Amino acid sequence: MLRKTQPAAVSGAAVRENLLVLATGNAGKLREFRDLLAGLPLHIEPQSRFGVQPAEETGASFLENAMLKARHAARSTGAAVIADDSGLEVDALGGAPGVWSARFAGPGADEAANNAKLLSALAGLAPDKRQARYRCVLVYLPAGEAGPPLIAEGLWEGVLLDEPRGARGFGYDPYFWLPELGQTAAQLSERDKNLHSHRGTALRALRAQLGPRLMGRT
Repeated sequence: MLRKTQPAAVSGAAVRENLLVLATGNAGKLREFRDLLAGLPLHIEPQSRFGVQPAEETGASFLENAMLKARHAARSTGAAVIADDSGLEVDALGGAPGVWSARFAGPGADEAANNAKLLSALAGLAPDKRQARYRCVLVYLPAGEAGPPLIAEGLWEGVLLDEPRGARGFGYDPYFWLPELGQTAAQLSERDKNLHSHRGTALRALRAQLGPRLMGRT
């Protein structure tokens, strides 16, 4: 079930055609979305700006969770919405942690606990058996859900290390080694991460779909 929230008072000057609500309160994601969607006729605000609480992520796939988040934010604000769901898939673990990436070590687990559980699960595994990928699914819903959703996906292939490298990024980034770049995701600049990452790839794919729709409206 979704957490109950009162419909936000998105009225007056806030109700305008170019308002796009991002179904997150994460400042890093907000900055990333604004950078990668720059130039489109959009005014992007996080759902937290309108008092919308996060949706419960009860889906069995990234797409299901992204749709849950998008519909929750859309129905709470009445605005157009973009939502994403993403996580790490490890081949040797049958695709885990997958949709459980943020809570791999249990509800309320922090990054240190999640990484510790991942390293324990991979202990003793040869480097050539440590293939993994980040996956991101994005969903766009027009204002009032007046039309079909736009959906985009991005993948980022890598290999998991035993020891962390780098101080940037978050989550599993310090262990996510990128052979073609010779760095982990946590060693990349913000610009380079946006260029190569699963979310950057998905956002560019979504932008390619969204741009013509928005430009045709203006």
